Amino acid sequence: MLTIAYIGNGKSTNRYHLPFSTKLTDKIKVKTIYSPRESTAWAKLPGVHYTTEINDIFSDSEIQLVVVSTPSNLHFHYGKMILEHGKNALVEKPFTETAEEARELFALAVEKGLLVQCYQNRRFDSDFLTVQKVIESGILGDILEVEMHYDYFRPEVPESVEAYSKNSSYLYGHGCHTIDQVLSYFGNPDSIRYDVRQLLGEGRMNDYFDLDFYYDVKKISVKSSYFRLKERPSFAVYGKKGTFVKQTKDRQEEHLKMFYMPENSDFGIDLPEHYGILTYIDENGVYHEEKVVSEVGDYSRVYDGLYETIINGKEKVIKDDETIRQLEILEEGSKMIQK
Repeated sequence: MLTIAYIGNGKSTNRYHLPFSTKLTDKIKVKTIYSPRESTAWAKLPGVHYTTEINDIFSDSEIQLVVVSTPSNLHFHYGKMILEHGKNALVEKPFTETAEEARELFALAVEKGLLVQCYQNRRFDSDFLTVQKVIESGILGDILEVEMHYDYFRPEVPESVEAYSKNSSYLYGHGCHTIDQVLSYFGNPDSIRYDVRQLLGEGRMNDYFDLDFYYDVKKISVKSSYFRLKERPSFAVYGKKGTFVKQTKDRQEEHLKMFYMPENSDFGIDLPEHYGILTYIDENGVYHEEKVVSEVGDYSRVYDGLYETIINGKEKVIKDDETIRQLEILEEGSKMIQK
């Protein structure tokens, strides 16, 4: 068993971590959850030690992995503390505030013979996995362009923020999802074009970004806005022989918000109305348009990978250089914002 503890007992821990770590009952044991203040917002898990003393984690020799699920400005602080106490660390995204801080954590982990890794669960979104399946089928031919959208209609969010902060910016808070998907599947681009805006005016919250990643003739675009009453497709893939459009996002978050948990067999599963549309011309010149059954997303695959790395010595799923490059991109993009 891999015995783990959490630093933080808020929405992130309870909604995006515990349902997936506790699902792996044959591999993962959640032993301790630390928060500086007692919380009654979330129901306590039976058999788990809840504490306001962080040393309850560091003094426990059974705990092998500590998960940092706090505001992002504390990620580096706790990540370093965990490694210095001789334990492996999983850190929520964005991993740190700067690429330099990330390099320091990865170097410290190597020095200590430990693991530190970013929680990039969106690699295991259903829509992203389905896009990979379609691309790898070869039906679309050479891929020319991919558009990835992560839209909301939540104008009240940027309207409620009077001043710019990197930690609350849309680029840092949400770009860390889609940029990781780009880097993990398509690799490091030849060049990047940045369009990072404050739609409410200079000095306000960053509420829009549009990044184009160029790979020779291929372009991958990541676009997000807080002001999209009707969301753009989650993915649109254009190849020489056809297109694939997936309108709706992965449904795991939708179900989690309804407290419909992974123990349900249809958790996160797309219905036929959510399937993407594949349109292509076959080798005989015949036009086809058909639905593609979605792949099954599963955020517990992050914890599965950690188990295999820490217990069985396998390679890390989320690579250090991918995390560092993502932070370099976030830093570069943030330079475009008018403070």
